[in-house]
Parts: sequence; structure tokens; C-alpha cells
Amino acid sequence: MDLRVGQGFDVHRFSDPAEGRSLMLMGCAIPHDRGLAGHSDADVMLHALMDALLGAAGLGDIGQHFPDTDPAFKGADSAQLLQNVMATLTGYGWRVVNADVCLIGERPKIGPHRDRMRERVAPLLGLAAEALNVKATTTEKLGFTGRGEGLAAQAVVLIARG
Repeated sequence: MDLRVGQGFDVHRFSDPAEGRSLMLMGCAIPHDRGLAGHSDADVMLHALMDALLGAAGLGDIGQHFPDTDPAFKGADSAQLLQNVMATLTGYGWRVVNADVCLIGERPKIGPHRDRMRERVAPLLGLAAEALNVKATTTEKLGFTGRGEGLAAQAVVLIARG
């Protein structure tokens, strides 16, 4: 069996509240006073997850697959982009074994939303919810996430073929 590990990282700044953007995390709208700025829906957690998946399979990154210069991806639903990534991976014979995704920022707290996030994304990965871990950490008020300027996320995945 061929096993590979991938890691992904993504960052988005918070949008201006006047833009009225929803905060999307792991494919779920999360109550918050601001959304994240980006070409797509700026789902920082799913972006890190997609980069980890593509990296593990040696298939580049989301910028190559979904460039922010392409108007077709303006406002794109990152959960749909994840489905496209999964179709590509399965086309090469890969399946996801497990994934671990971590949000980095002071707010919002994701504990109340964790189960919903896992239930939303695990089926897209072909996983049982317990094979997808969703967590968060703060930076103890240090750096751009500590100052509330944006959010970051990192993800680690294990994929298998054969």
C-alpha cells in the first residue's frame, strides 16, 4: 500500500464588516461579526485541507487548480472546490485515511460548531466523522491572528493508494 502525508496552510484577513461577508469555516456559516476576505468564500480551513490533499498526492496546490485570477472562482463555495479536489484524487486512485484541521485565531471559538463541521466535511472526504479531527488554537494574542486581523489554518492528511 502506498501511503503519503500532506500538510497545508492558509491565511485570510478579515473583511470589512460593511461587505457583509459570512464567515465560512469547514463549509459551515459561523456566526461572527466579520467574514474573511478572499476571491472565493475564503474558507481558510477548507483551503488548508485542500492544499494538504493535493500536496500529499503530488498534485500542486489550490492556487494552481483554482487560481484567484479566474473569474469562474469568484465567490466559489470551497466545499464544492473540495469535491473537485476529491474527484481528482480518486481519479488517481487515492483515498483519504484521516485528516486533522486546526484553526489559528482568538475568535471565533469553534467548540460549539465542531460536530457540525465534521458532519459537513467528513462525507466529502469519504470518511467517518471520527477520522476527521477539527480543532483550534490561539496565538496568545500575538501576531495578526492575536490582534484579530484574520485567521489561519493548517491541515495534515494521510492518503492511501492500493
